[in-house]
Amino acid sequence: MKTIRTLVVDDEPLAGKLIASYVEKTPFLELAGICLDGIQALQMIEAGRADLVFCDIQMPDLTGMELSRMVASSRVKFIFTTAYAQYAIEGYKVSALDYLLKPVSYKDFLGAADRARVYFDSLGAAASPEVEKQSVFLKVDGQMVKVDIDDILYIESVKDYVKVHCADGRVLMSLVSLKKMEETLPEGRFFRVQRSYMVALDKVSAMERGRIIFGKERIAVSDQVKDDFYKALSEKNIIFV
Repeated sequence: MKTIRTLVVDDEPLAGKLIASYVEKTPFLELAGICLDGIQALQMIEAGRADLVFCDIQMPDLTGMELSRMVASSRVKFIFTTAYAQYAIEGYKVSALDYLLKPVSYKDFLGAADRARVYFDSLGAAASPEVEKQSVFLKVDGQMVKVDIDDILYIESVKDYVKVHCADGRVLMSLVSLKKMEETLPEGRFFRVQRSYMVALDKVSAMERGRIIFGKERIAVSDQVKDDFYKALSEKNIIFV
């Protein structure tokens, strides 16, 4: 039986850790991560990192209900957790698999998880990635902007921000760290070539003297990661001779 990639979203760290501990001791669930806010969770979900989301409802910036409505994929399912019983009906309006009242016992958690297991088993592939384009949401000038991962060339760190350079010429600046982007984006598709730059491996098409060429930009590959970088390229069937 395939495990279900499970994301825990709660702005209360202790509540999130409790649900995460339940996930880790449930054999058919795999903990994909813990998010303290809906924006970070949305990025991970749109990057194809989770199938099931245990999500608090009352959160700043983006509530659990708003988050569930913004998720493009109908395959990603939500189980809401909250201290307020009046949200139950609203939870079912967004096709939540279940609704758990805090404090959540493992018995109640397992009942909801079993419902999710039955649902994903009925699809025939609990944790298989979707064929559709994967994307991330970035907070740019106060708006949530959807960016297809296939469109990203490279990401540049600028103090507390990142600049996401896209194939169509757009440069999107967002208040998020390069480390957080590295954790959020799909594994194996991007490589941190130095402290301030991460590149899309399948977009690397030209190099000059150890530097990756993206138009007028030349990005140096750190000596410390050079061997790993070329190995990662070879795994993508990209070989420099």
